[in-house]
Amino acid sequence: MSTGARETETVGTPTGDARITWHRDAEPARAVVAVSHGAGGGIEARDLRALAAALPARGYTVALVEQPWRVAGKKVAPAPKTLDAAWTALWPVLEKPGLPVVAGGRSAGARVACRTARELGAEAVLALSFPLHPPGKPEKSRVDELTGAGVPALVVQGGRDPFGRPEEFPPGTVLTEVPYGDHGFAVPKKAGVTEAESMARLTDAVVAWLDGLFG
Repeated sequence: MSTGARETETVGTPTGDARITWHRDAEPARAVVAVSHGAGGGIEARDLRALAAALPARGYTVALVEQPWRVAGKKVAPAPKTLDAAWTALWPVLEKPGLPVVAGGRSAGARVACRTARELGAEAVLALSFPLHPPGKPEKSRVDELTGAGVPALVVQGGRDPFGRPEEFPPGTVLTEVPYGDHGFAVPKKAGVTEAESMARLTDAVVAWLDGLFG
């Protein structure tokens, strides 16, 4: 397959058709990094696009996963157990290349990856913008989902994410901060940091973590 090859695959699940967009490189990959979107957007998110652009050339196939509700054009995400059911159903397709699979996602997608990682046999979890709690409600913590993943996990979090700032995560969390980033890793112009620089920080951290697992 040629460098930068991209292929889209539709996968039937009990909750409707999901879609996987594969990003591969010509060189043999060491693992599949499967990442899904959040409850408020799709795979066009800046962090998911950055991973798809950067990781294949560095030895990792990226599978961008669209949940059935997004494929169907719906505006509102379903209940967590419905998201988990679709993710579980498409997992065998992610395993087809015969490589270790890292389960990942941003926001709600990160929660799905954490909740199902142990059951599905994921090698690790990549949690982008993990929603530690609803904005302004730190007492409604979801930390148990993260700490209960049962596999190595990397959190990449914006420095001003209202769903949980980096310093709010428990000691021992493997975490990379994107300075000044919000929940979508947008950085204000006054910060003096470009989006390209922020995304390079994110992808470099993810590659370094993956190399530590699979190098």
